Amino acid sequence: MDVRIVLMVFMLLLTAESQAQFWKSKKFKNKSEPTSQQPNSLDPTTSARKEYAPKESSKSTRRSSQHSPEQQFFERMEELEKVRRKNERMMEKPQYSDPMYFGHKRPPKKRKASKMKFCKECGIRH
Repeated sequence: MDVRIVLMVFMLLLTAESQAQFWKSKKFKNKSEPTSQQPNSLDPTTSARKEYAPKESSKSTRRSSQHSPEQQFFERMEELEKVRRKNERMMEKPQYSDPMYFGHKRPPKKRKASKMKFCKECGIRH
C-alpha cells in the first residue's frame, strides 16, 4: 500500500516537473524573438512614417528634379486618363458588351437540356 502511494506521488511530481520545463522553454523562445517596431513608452520614435505619394520610377527620377509637384500631378492625371481610355476600349469587346457571353471569354456552348452543365464562372447551367 505504501509503495503505491509513494509511486503515485513520484509520478505526479515527475509530470509537474515536465510541465514546468515546457512552460519555461516556451517563455524563453518568446523572449528571444525580435519584437515588432511598434512605438512604446520606452522608445516612441520607432514608428515608421508612411508616405502616401506615388513612388517614382527610375525613368521619372531624372525628370523629377526639373518639374514641380504641380507638373508631376498633371503628368499623373494624364497617365490615369490613358488607363481609363484603355479600359473603355477593353469594355467594348464582345466579352464584356455582348450578353451572350455571360462574362466568359468565348460564348458558352449551347447544349441539350439533358446534357447541360453548371458553370462555376457565371452560375448558370448551359
